[in-house]
Amino acid sequence: MIHERLRLVDDGHGKLLEAKPRGELSEPNRERRRLHGWSIIRPMRPREETISVGGIGVHTWVGGQGEPLLVLHGAGGNRGWTRWLDQVSARFTVWAPTHPGFGRSDDADWMESIDDLARFYLWFIEAAKLGQPHLLGHSIGGWTAAEMATMSAGALARLVLVAPVGLKPETGEILDVFYYSPAQLLTMTVHDAKTVPEWQELYGRPPTPQDIEIATRNREMAARLTWKPYMHNPRLARFLPRVTNPTLIIWGREDRVVPVECGEQYRRGLPNSTLTVLERCGHLPPIEQPDAFARLVLDFLGGDSRR
Repeated sequence: MIHERLRLVDDGHGKLLEAKPRGELSEPNRERRRLHGWSIIRPMRPREETISVGGIGVHTWVGGQGEPLLVLHGAGGNRGWTRWLDQVSARFTVWAPTHPGFGRSDDADWMESIDDLARFYLWFIEAAKLGQPHLLGHSIGGWTAAEMATMSAGALARLVLVAPVGLKPETGEILDVFYYSPAQLLTMTVHDAKTVPEWQELYGRPPTPQDIEIATRNREMAARLTWKPYMHNPRLARFLPRVTNPTLIIWGREDRVVPVECGEQYRRGLPNSTLTVLERCGHLPPIEQPDAFARLVLDFLGGDSRR
């Protein structure tokens, strides 16, 4: 454990060269950030890799340094290296794959359920040699993460579940996301688009033909994985008590896609979990409140023990 402020220096290609006490180094051409009392110099950009898992090529963003953190995206697809990932990668090596059948990843014609996707990502962990990573999942990615933990809790360290589907709400219902057009759904997933720091960057231009093609592909694969039964596994709740990994559940108070009551259901089912609800936030906490979200994740994953 490091007890003094350090500057972490890389060679511009993601390789850590040295760590020196604050004040001994001048690197004007490197990106410098202050995060939780640390002055950090690190790579400007992550790298993109294709990880082969059972013959399926998985497009993956990789960046940062430290313990591995596997990040699983939601039904909208992989948004790339967004602001919160940039912050978290100062302390963790982030692996952010694109699910098979989404984006630039290969299809897996045999994959028909979230259960299949969960087993696939346990295989991904082995193929990428991640050891025992922390796992963070959003929406259907959060459901996938929960299923993975019920299958093989020992393969994972800490869990962060962000507005996961997977459980049928005791009151209310999960929004039928396939009823609405992608443009309609986009405005329904956030509480207030005007307050989203990355809104213009992510969604402020008309979609290109490639954007439309990828969105259509993502939608078709999401439907294939989640349609029957819609967005939940009726048996998942029975197996959640098996998961003793420290777990942080994050929800937006104004989530119109998945009721916040589902967060309470997950909290009751997972014996070592806590629920944090963000005010004035919808279904996309990592995008709507990236700085607050990154702080929550860093504080939780930076606990004294991995289990």
